[in-house]
Amino acid sequence: MTEAPTTSGPGAVHFATSLSPHRSLSPDGFKWVIRGAIAANLAIGLPMLVLGAWPVMGFMGLDVWLLWWLFKRSYLDARRSETLVLTDSELLVDRVAPDGEREEHRLDAYWLRLDITEERLVAISKGNRLVIGRFLSPDARLELGEQLKAALAEMRAPQFKHEWDE
Repeated sequence: MTEAPTTSGPGAVHFATSLSPHRSLSPDGFKWVIRGAIAANLAIGLPMLVLGAWPVMGFMGLDVWLLWWLFKRSYLDARRSETLVLTDSELLVDRVAPDGEREEHRLDAYWLRLDITEERLVAISKGNRLVIGRFLSPDARLELGEQLKAALAEMRAPQFKHEWDE
């Protein structure tokens, strides 16, 4: 999560962050996992082939293919993202799906409240509910909720300008 600096004035941005799913395995790590799976399957499958149990090799190949497909699916899901921007008037949530499809949600900041639990973070405004950061870990979701809540409290706090402040 990255946070933008706070600015002052009308239409000020009080909070901004970009969210994306975390993947702990790098592409090079993925290659090594697949190579290791192939080596382990060959170490088991070749003796089976020699002993006459040739169908085992097919299932071993299916095993590697399924592992490869699941990791590729996981990397595809990692291309999703959410951008949150809290201004004086609204919370703007811009979502990008793995296939590149975008959707934008705008919630009135005046009526905005947050329902924060470990399971989900829900922004509620004028009866509209929006789940934010579904792909985040529970700790990251709680941290984001607290940061957003603090930004809302700061935005709503009255600010008085006096002659002696200048």
